[in-house]
Amino acid sequence: MPESKAIIPVILSGGSGTRLWPMSQPEKPKQLLSLTAEQTMLQLTVQRAAGHQFADPIVVANAFHADLVEEQLSAVESAAQALILEPIGRNTAPAIALAAIVAGGGSEPMLVMPSDHVIANVDSFHAAIRDALPLVNEGWLVTFGIAPDAPETGYGWIKVGEQLAKGIHRVDRFVEKPPRDAAEAMLASGDHAWNGGIFLFRADMFLGALSVYAPEMLIAAQQSIERSRREGSRIWPDAESFAACPSDSIDYAVMEKAPRVAVVPVSMGWSDVGSWDALHAISDPDEGGNVVRGDVVAIDSRNCLVQSEPGKRVALVGVNDLIVVVSGADVLVLPRGRSQEVKRVIEAMKD
Repeated sequence: MPESKAIIPVILSGGSGTRLWPMSQPEKPKQLLSLTAEQTMLQLTVQRAAGHQFADPIVVANAFHADLVEEQLSAVESAAQALILEPIGRNTAPAIALAAIVAGGGSEPMLVMPSDHVIANVDSFHAAIRDALPLVNEGWLVTFGIAPDAPETGYGWIKVGEQLAKGIHRVDRFVEKPPRDAAEAMLASGDHAWNGGIFLFRADMFLGALSVYAPEMLIAAQQSIERSRREGSRIWPDAESFAACPSDSIDYAVMEKAPRVAVVPVSMGWSDVGSWDALHAISDPDEGGNVVRGDVVAIDSRNCLVQSEPGKRVALVGVNDLIVVVSGADVLVLPRGRSQEVKRVIEAMKD
């Protein structure tokens, strides 16, 4: 990568990860769990943006998780240059605005990453960053398009337009989560990518775009940082100012409206681990097709996912295609293929 300004990783860690209940709970959501490796998803995210070309990260998290986040960073010998602790969630655009302001709002490139995704091929990811940097330095806003391998209806899609430089294209349009037939057509066309929610742009270019397309959001974010409380690397934005901030995603607020938006299509073993089925799909199964973590005995059982916390033993006999998750006093059992319906469980428990 060019020896220009160091890239500032901005790690968004405010999500609640409810689709991975019961392991993921408000007090310890998905990104703070070890789901795919010994390290937590937050730790893996930090580690894939480490090295001389990267600055120390800026982490935007729920204020409730401040101690846990710092503890997990120190365990992988990392420290945030700033830990921005949101008083309330306001979606991705305001969170990124806080980070861009704290970063100084200059020409430094910011690599924005959710803290709860998997990237199996980090070398491919770094190569895509290298491809994007020249245009980013010229002021383009870049997103990374995931090479699709299924007609996913749960993701946004990006139509890949004309080539601007090696490996990088203009975004033709963003497509909201499509119906099945539209997703099948986009997959077959070969000129679409999934929107993985990973971005690279200069701090000043993002804030400039906000000033044009979402000025109220920019003002609220600026005021909340001006009135913030600081203690070491921790920053508490002013709650009243931030509450006035419109809640919007970066896609709606900026990326779909700005004129110079580019996409780098990349195949890098990406998954948002958005369900127990997704975790099964990216894990290495045993000879029976079972993916097990914890104290598990599986007899005459095939193609199951079993996740159990320490001290809880699970035994399966003669069952196939089940998801079984044990966490604390909670047990989840459902057939594989229906794990998106965990949200129905969450709603039922609220009622």
